[in-house]
Amino acid sequence: MRDGARMRTRRCVSACTWLVPLLTGLTFLAAEPPRPAPAASAATAVSPASAVSAASAATAASVVAADSGRAVPDPAVPDPAVPDPAVPAVARHWPVGDRPAVLRGWEPPATPYGPGHRGVDLAAADGVPVRAVAAGRVSFAGPVAGRGAVSLELAGTGVPPLRTTYTPVEAVVKKGDEVSAGEVLGTVEPPGPHCTSCLHWGLLRGDVYLNPLSLLPPWLLDAGPSRLLPVLGVPLPGGRTQVSPARLATPWRPPPP
Repeated sequence: MRDGARMRTRRCVSACTWLVPLLTGLTFLAAEPPRPAPAASAATAVSPASAVSAASAATAASVVAADSGRAVPDPAVPDPAVPDPAVPAVARHWPVGDRPAVLRGWEPPATPYGPGHRGVDLAAADGVPVRAVAAGRVSFAGPVAGRGAVSLELAGTGVPPLRTTYTPVEAVVKKGDEVSAGEVLGTVEPPGPHCTSCLHWGLLRGDVYLNPLSLLPPWLLDAGPSRLLPVLGVPLPGGRTQVSPARLATPWRPPPP
């Protein structure tokens, strides 16, 4: 009997030895509340379908651009065809001619020292007068890298003022001269390595290059030669007379295709 009692006592002690740690661990796990999963904010959450759709659209655009031979546009580089809203349209004249052909447009560089075309090239034969597009003060007139150049600070365009540059030009003005819109600054020099028979026209505010075509208001950018209509109010055959303004002028427009 005594041996049986001792055996049962040993079994109870052994079972308690395993049971106590087990119950302690279960109690600890039950006491710790489950941690909630982090919720994605509405601003940052993107569903996999949206991500795949956006990636597919970007890939498709790249493929189409590559097939068509066009460069994929960089959103960090401004579109040269869009006028700069920070530039007031104060021009009253083209630098050369009435509506010169643009041989090369404005190609803003992606970085301050990156490749690009910091201005526009306007078709102009050597000897053609170069005029101030707006009133201002001559800030420079002289040679730059062996070519004549004129720089003009435009009046009433803020601080620092807008500054237009013209090259290659044989200047007839000097630094400090006040000029009005349309006044002759010089003449186009013979063609050089930059372009064949052209005037390079630039625009800056401080050290930042801008699109010079933004200076031109729509009526000047799209202007063509004026065309006079017949004089009205002149007696017609039969004694009839048209009563209306004596003279009218309308801007020229090309005939419809």
